[in-house]
Amino acid sequence: MATKHLTTQEFKDQIFDYTKEQEWKYQGTLPAIIDFYADWCGPCKMVAPVLEELSDEYAGKLNIFKVDTEKEQELAAVFGIQSIPTFLFIPAQGQPMMQPGALPKKVFKQVIDEELLPVTQAEK
Repeated sequence: MATKHLTTQEFKDQIFDYTKEQEWKYQGTLPAIIDFYADWCGPCKMVAPVLEELSDEYAGKLNIFKVDTEKEQELAAVFGIQSIPTFLFIPAQGQPMMQPGALPKKVFKQVIDEELLPVTQAEK
């Protein structure tokens, strides 16, 4: 499964409708990572292939979305995106976490494994 581009409306429909809800309420069933990026951003281009690899590795367990901050300025403003890339890590339950900056693959995997897809003691 490749990364999927989200418009502001798709974000409201699939992730969180900030126009109707005050408190965070994730509408998806799988954990997600949202990459706020721009086409002209060098670090964003470096991270893109890593996200594609992770999308394949975690297919069926995790969704990875991309939001073009140039096209979706309202959405970028709602999340206060000031530097790109910025990543929104969304667990299936609980509060999302924001992380600005290009991250290496091992850091993404660590966040995914420890925060988004934690293995319970019963599963070990």
